[in-house]
Amino acid sequence: MVTFINKLTVNGDIEEFLRIKQSMTAFMSAQPGYRGSSTLRQVGQHNVFIEMAEWDDAASHQAALRSEEFRALIKGLSGLATAEPGLYEEAAEDGVGRG
Repeated sequence: MVTFINKLTVNGDIEEFLRIKQSMTAFMSAQPGYRGSSTLRQVGQHNVFIEMAEWDDAASHQAALRSEEFRALIKGLSGLATAEPGLYEEAAEDGVGRG
């Protein structure tokens, strides 16, 4: 299992951002390998969000990102938010990956 974590700083209309993000979540949740997701909003920073999504593996996540539908959805966010994405795996206490 891998976890996708994305820090999103909204520079445009937050309501429009949330509408587009909801469409993206609906799309991703229908993709093979998707397990679930959650979104957090930073306390005191109404325009900063953390998106977390669990996937069976990196290949499933990458396949979803390559789809034409995802590419169309992501275009809507480009002017609204700055993204800092990353794909993570669980680490043992010594920092070595488990997956």
